[in-house]
Amino acid sequence: MHTPAPKLCVATAAAMLCCCAPAPRQPCLGWLRVAADGAGFVAADTGERWLAVGVNYDHDRDGRLLEDYWSRDWATVAQDFAEIRALGANVVRVHLQLGRFMQTPSRTDPAALARLARLVELADSTGTYLCVTGLGCYHAADVPAWYDAAPEAERWAIQARFWRAVARVCADEPAVFCYDLMNEPLLPGDGEVATEWLAGEFAGKHFVQRITLDLRGRSRVAVARDWVRTLVAAIRECDVRHPITVGVIPWSMTFPGAKPIFYAPEVAADLDFVSIHLYPRSGELDRARDTLRTFRIGKPLVVEEMFPLHCSIDELCDLVAESQFDVAGWMSFYWGRTMGEPPTPGRELADAITDAWLARFAGLARRLQDDPRSR
Repeated sequence: MHTPAPKLCVATAAAMLCCCAPAPRQPCLGWLRVAADGAGFVAADTGERWLAVGVNYDHDRDGRLLEDYWSRDWATVAQDFAEIRALGANVVRVHLQLGRFMQTPSRTDPAALARLARLVELADSTGTYLCVTGLGCYHAADVPAWYDAAPEAERWAIQARFWRAVARVCADEPAVFCYDLMNEPLLPGDGEVATEWLAGEFAGKHFVQRITLDLRGRSRVAVARDWVRTLVAAIRECDVRHPITVGVIPWSMTFPGAKPIFYAPEVAADLDFVSIHLYPRSGELDRARDTLRTFRIGKPLVVEEMFPLHCSIDELCDLVAESQFDVAGWMSFYWGRTMGEPPTPGRELADAITDAWLARFAGLARRLQDDPRSR
């Protein structure tokens, strides 16, 4: 990795030069908030429009999750954040695993929370905000047996304890952009009784999990509403300032005309902005456009995940360009690979695609943030 280290902000540099007892850390980044018109985000002090342009930092090139290496290899985390900033990103979405933060159903892990606090400081010093996504169970082997066996009510209570602990760490930190309650929560269909909390596997990871196994006569919207209210209330006990969202799969991409569940009026009332994960198919960009329109509900809309997985780079860039004034944020992915780095043996094609996309994303990020019409 050859990206130069980021410049330290004035407050951080001053603290490092001081030989006396360190003063409380002064944040470098300013607070953000949802704009009064509900169309996007603004700097809290100036009211200037702020567009989220970032990446998901969900795993490294070897598939390791952040908590797999941040205690032993912090230098890699710091270098990755510098490279992400050099790409032009201003926000990093991190994915926290519940099993790494909860030692028991009622006891959190102080060491994990301390590392989260350190990550917030790193983000602040590099000029990147954090989108903190929680409750991950991406590696099934790491899910605690007591959590997997917990019935719905107890499971929700454990999730609420997780979020209270995270919110206590982040409550006074401007460098935290938002909380995302869970990555792609899922509900069973009417009459369906599921047996597993985790749903499906992709590249060795479980990115999707259910919030209930059995509707028990309740509507799916009612269950989503109660779950969101439970977790939002837990966060608001400790933090009343940071926006809260839920990153969802837009089922209208698969089933045209499908209505949002987590952004139905009864559920979205407790959320501050909309987050969807968008992977358009080549030649089917109209479906993606329709999906974006479906999720415009009077709150800022963020495309929290995107990548040319099923379409060309040109098609995805065209979609972003034509939708940029209706969307308040775009996030792709960063997996620890620097542009121009020699390809990994056996991964030459994948690395070439990643390089090509990162090059285009870097230019796209700068254009989106520099365009005065986006402010």
